Amino acid sequence: MKPQLNWLDDPQVFRVGQIAAHSDHHYYLDYDELAAGTTKWKQSLNGIWKFKYLPNSQKIPSNFYCKDYDYSNFDQIKVPQHIEFAGYDQFQYINIMYGWEGKSQRLPAYTQGQTIPAGSFSKSNDNPVGIYIKCFDLNSSLLDRNIRIRFDGVEEAMFVWINGQFLGYAEDSFTPSEFDLTKYIYSQNNILTVAVFKRSSAAYLEDQDFFQFFGIFRDVTLLAQPKVHVEDLKIQPLVAADLFHASLEVTLKLKGLLNGEKLCFKVIDQHNQLICQQEQAAERTVVCKFKELKRVHLWSNKDPYLYRLVIEVKTQTDHLLELVPYQFGFRRLEIRNKIIWLNNKRLILKGVNRHEWSATSGRVLTKADMKKDLKIICRNHINAVRTSHYPDQTFWYYLCDQAGIYVMAETNLESHGSWQNGTSWNVPGSIPQWHDAVLDRARNNYELLKNHPSILFWSLGNESYVGNNLVDMNNYFKAVDPYRLTHYEGTSRDLSYETKISDVTSRMYISPQELKNYLENDPSKPIILCEYMHSMGNSVGGIEEYFTILEHYPLYQGGFIWDFIDQAIAVKDPLTGQMVLRYGGDFDDRPSDYEFSGDGLLFADRREKPAMQEVRGLYGKN
Repeated sequence: MKPQLNWLDDPQVFRVGQIAAHSDHHYYLDYDELAAGTTKWKQSLNGIWKFKYLPNSQKIPSNFYCKDYDYSNFDQIKVPQHIEFAGYDQFQYINIMYGWEGKSQRLPAYTQGQTIPAGSFSKSNDNPVGIYIKCFDLNSSLLDRNIRIRFDGVEEAMFVWINGQFLGYAEDSFTPSEFDLTKYIYSQNNILTVAVFKRSSAAYLEDQDFFQFFGIFRDVTLLAQPKVHVEDLKIQPLVAADLFHASLEVTLKLKGLLNGEKLCFKVIDQHNQLICQQEQAAERTVVCKFKELKRVHLWSNKDPYLYRLVIEVKTQTDHLLELVPYQFGFRRLEIRNKIIWLNNKRLILKGVNRHEWSATSGRVLTKADMKKDLKIICRNHINAVRTSHYPDQTFWYYLCDQAGIYVMAETNLESHGSWQNGTSWNVPGSIPQWHDAVLDRARNNYELLKNHPSILFWSLGNESYVGNNLVDMNNYFKAVDPYRLTHYEGTSRDLSYETKISDVTSRMYISPQELKNYLENDPSKPIILCEYMHSMGNSVGGIEEYFTILEHYPLYQGGFIWDFIDQAIAVKDPLTGQMVLRYGGDFDDRPSDYEFSGDGLLFADRREKPAMQEVRGLYGKN
């Protein structure tokens, strides 16, 4: 398919040429690779790329993706990195508004009777573009295999070419985008070209309360597949009501030319003891069931016990083709008598909302950053995290599995600015043309992260009002995963959707008295405060009142403080020469929500604020 710039304007075009979303499992050649935690089948493309910044989409040369294009005058940029942190464009922090407000007049497509949006992104003079070029040779271990490329995160819309051949188009900034390179890749002198646009129709769905960045901000990796490859893995552990009997169902989807291969499934405990194993013939879809498991060790915050599933893909002569490991946990999550129970104990969430953030690199986080965040969370007795308001790097969920942190896994959806002044053009709402885009985001979130025991809730997104499209998102999650709960706060804007969306009632910033009033009027659902105790300025002092309610009303099950860390950027002060933290509005960014970006329990450099003492004391007592 020939790429078209007007895809930027149409919410019905959000993925072209992409490989379908699948589980985040790792795979290895053999047990030596598994022990080392590395594989020859991966090749990182992180590092220095050629780069050209263009202020708007009208400045793009017509042949920039061709193999013979002269890019000798391009700059260089580090990948991963936000384009703004490389010195281009402008830092801008907004909470509710869209970044172009006050500069351009726009309406989303298919609202107010229109089809072509007013002030389209493809013809805009305020839609910056970054053109990336990476020249590379294939590592020898990847030769003569099926090869794909994975972009773990690109804001906000991208077109991709390899050696002059168009691969595809992608939106949904915070989940991986994969493309098949096999037909077009060379052993040497490959030219990868990526055009990243700051704005597209996806901008209406990614109006989160954060700095508006763009560019390739997560890892870029080449992946080779063995002859027979586990493309997708679903692990479904089930625990009976007696917490004694359990079962395990593993479903695989295989790719490649099958020729009598077989699969060996092994379940291993933390003492490296083999609990059970089973061998089956390889087929396109394989389901392995372990039905009679007894005395399984349950996973929880206090005891995050993980088993290890190991899948061997072998030839008829037992030659190992691929090795797939995955840690998983047994737990029982349910609503009973309008109360959420985990392993037959009332669930209490002592949580925080967490943006991915670094003062020196924005939403480009290292594993060391994430490990430090987890240590701070555990040290302060926080037991739950809401991934506000998008999927995090997958490494974060593995850390939460291991530490026993309960996760509310949020879909990449927030359209706050589309309904702040009314709902006449709210998206996605019930508009048919926006339906598939938000369902795709729900699917991406689920398929990628479905095997993590830490995830207790699938959240439809944040502050996107309500509508039939969100009903269908909720129904999707319930259909594919009846063993987790769904969450969405927006039903409070229109109570007619209260019975159609979300397993829990969710509220933001209601007072203790409002919370008591809800609990004393025969509520139909348990209640969670997805945001409370807004940690800005001299805040969090009133948190004890909520804990008093928590002790006396079982249907109140806790909540998530807003939020974990300030969004501020470290810059050198021109007068003193010292590094200082700057907030929204400090970069001449307009529109801006100014210092509202500073409402964390931590400063942006990860120093704890005094408010954390109150959190640590109360979260640790209860």
